[in-house]
Amino acid sequence: TYYNIGGTFAYILGENYEPLEKRITNFFKKMERIPAYYAAAKKNIINPSPLHTQLAIEQMEAGLPIFEKDLKDSLKNVQLPDDLKNEILKRSKISVDSIKGFIQFLKKQDKSKGRDFRLGKELYAKKFAYEIQSQYTPDQIYDSAVARKAFLHQEMEKIAIQLWPKYMKGVEQPTDKLVLIKRLIDTLSLQHTKADSFKISIQQQLPQLTEFINRKNLLYLDPKKPLEVRDEPGYMAGVAGASMSSPGPYETNGKAYYNVGTLEGWSKEDAESYLREYNNYILQILNIHEALPGHYVQLVYSNKSPSLIKSILQNNTMIEGWAVYSELMMMENGYGNPDPNASTTTPEFWLMYYKWNLRSTCNTILDIGVHTREMSKEEAMDLLTRQAFQQKSEAEGKWHRVQVTNVQLTSYYTGFKEIMDLRTLWQQKQGKNYTLKAFNEKFLSYGSAPVKYIKELMLK
Repeated sequence: TYYNIGGTFAYILGENYEPLEKRITNFFKKMERIPAYYAAAKKNIINPSPLHTQLAIEQMEAGLPIFEKDLKDSLKNVQLPDDLKNEILKRSKISVDSIKGFIQFLKKQDKSKGRDFRLGKELYAKKFAYEIQSQYTPDQIYDSAVARKAFLHQEMEKIAIQLWPKYMKGVEQPTDKLVLIKRLIDTLSLQHTKADSFKISIQQQLPQLTEFINRKNLLYLDPKKPLEVRDEPGYMAGVAGASMSSPGPYETNGKAYYNVGTLEGWSKEDAESYLREYNNYILQILNIHEALPGHYVQLVYSNKSPSLIKSILQNNTMIEGWAVYSELMMMENGYGNPDPNASTTTPEFWLMYYKWNLRSTCNTILDIGVHTREMSKEEAMDLLTRQAFQQKSEAEGKWHRVQVTNVQLTSYYTGFKEIMDLRTLWQQKQGKNYTLKAFNEKFLSYGSAPVKYIKELMLK
């Protein structure tokens, strides 16, 4: 899947960082190496897992319109010599043939002999050490996540008992706490937007998040950095339904994109299941995570870091950890109450937040369990649907994701735990001088470095 060049070339065409004529000329130069690139790829790939092979095929086929259509459309809008335009189109045809040739190469792989998608304990520990860059081991994080899951179930049971008379008047209360919690969650999940309004609902919530952050003085937001909600590009499809694409530190005029997957073509049943998962409560927490004050804000700060190393060589665990931390930080400060003067959020919103936080917690249990402890699909689905209260469509998507990715799913909880641990230490060190805004801005000032190194620098 890493041999998919669609994103790089789409970026050249789509981002207005230089005049279109120059970007197309660079696009043309870059295409020259595509045949050699895919010739090398064929030599490098040996016995790939069938799941990764199929994902690569789907993503590369989705990226072909960049060369077959988008480039041609862009050529109509520039003043270039006709002979150069013809050369560009010729090279585009050669590029498309190379990509299609690689797709055919992948389709011919013997699926019966493909390697297992599971990494195994030894390889997993090595990749975790390099990719996560945590002060903890996979086993320590696994144990911590299991303990966090138990805590969340305990808190959710308390809220469910409190809310039961309000929403289930006259109905006998279940004795099984997971059944009790699920009944309340299922009832609240019926409050959701419509399939054709999903993207619009996200767009409408972003100004509300901005207003809350400013009113609570949680951290400074740069009003000069634009954020645009857009449909998820085809070449990104197949792994997650919502994501953030942010410019780098050298792209001073670059735009950040909130990519939203479409429900077009989904069955009515699948769409309803998805919308219940991203109900009116969860959708707001998703926007906190992806945009404000999550990924979008953190990466704006990262670009301003005086250390380009910390900005460019990004640590995904710090990035995801901040997004998960920001969800709790907003809740702690009263987000989720219709009354703007209220200092605490509603129990309904807390219940849904805990359900959402179970996701990152169970992501860790799932990933380590599947890749190092032989967790089966049945065990994974039980973890996600019964213990984490996820809709079937969400759980099926996560099972697919844990097969085609590894280690990354642990980044959310690991980063969250490390940031929460650091905030406690920082608060103890600052004493009466502690303010949440100062902690947030100080932490973000170090770019996207691993949390364990930020910890060293902050506590020095």
